[in-house]
Amino acid sequence: MTVPFKASAAVQRLRLRIELRKARNATDLTQKQVAQAMEWSPSKLLRIEAGEVGITVNDLRQLLALYQITDPDAVDELLDLARTSRKMPFSEYRDLFGKEFLEFLAMESSAHVTRGFQPLAVPGLLQTEEYAAAIIRAYSPENLAAATQRMIEARMLRQEVLEKEQTEFFFILDESVIRRHVGGHRVMRAQLRRLAELATQPHINLMVLPFRVGAHPASAHSFTLFEFTEDMPSFVYIEDLADAATSTAPESAARYLDFFWDLEDKAIKGEPIPEILQQVAAHMDAVPTGFESAAAE
Repeated sequence: MTVPFKASAAVQRLRLRIELRKARNATDLTQKQVAQAMEWSPSKLLRIEAGEVGITVNDLRQLLALYQITDPDAVDELLDLARTSRKMPFSEYRDLFGKEFLEFLAMESSAHVTRGFQPLAVPGLLQTEEYAAAIIRAYSPENLAAATQRMIEARMLRQEVLEKEQTEFFFILDESVIRRHVGGHRVMRAQLRRLAELATQPHINLMVLPFRVGAHPASAHSFTLFEFTEDMPSFVYIEDLADAATSTAPESAARYLDFFWDLEDKAIKGEPIPEILQQVAAHMDAVPTGFESAAAE
């Protein structure tokens, strides 16, 4: 186990969490038994293994002794993971977002490849500020103005990751995403032009799934896949109107990667995308007649 020198806090915490679970399972100890032996509350171990909180170096030394991990190199590497994983991205927004979404933000800031499918709205990484405000107010109308503004601020901060040209992004949008007039004509027109601009960047691959494709296995929810340069499993975040879930299980990531590739085969992609988006923006006031007809106008 070698820790990459520039691995992010988010990746290091996930790696530490995986290693600690493996170590506990190797000793056949339950979480309750470990908590009792460490004189911790059961919730403390649960939160550490879930990646919700970090672990101090002193606590980790005692935990490794309990797990019978004594090899000096292994101990030093795990301690290094603990030291450098304390500060998680977007932790200042913990009062606004749930555990699953905070984990999503951490992975988003660390991934080498991001692949996402959105059936309902423009992905947060690609939203203009006005579009983001309209979406946040529609999805969470009960938010106070201050909370809404902080959510918009967090969404804009997330977009700094797009400046990392060594990271590749693949986004598939359902056609309904570019047809729905979120925030009104002016806001949506600016959003479409922003998408057209982003689609010209070589590390951002923007695709649209046309209406003619019909129903498909991923119709019911959006999902995002993250891949890493480090020795890390792929990570999938699945979201629908009722719930959100995250998984690093290899079978989950593999299943959703198959979904993504199937959608990619059916999507409109490449050179026509910027022009199509600009044309849809220019004809926002017209009655939609289908994605292909907009491209032909």
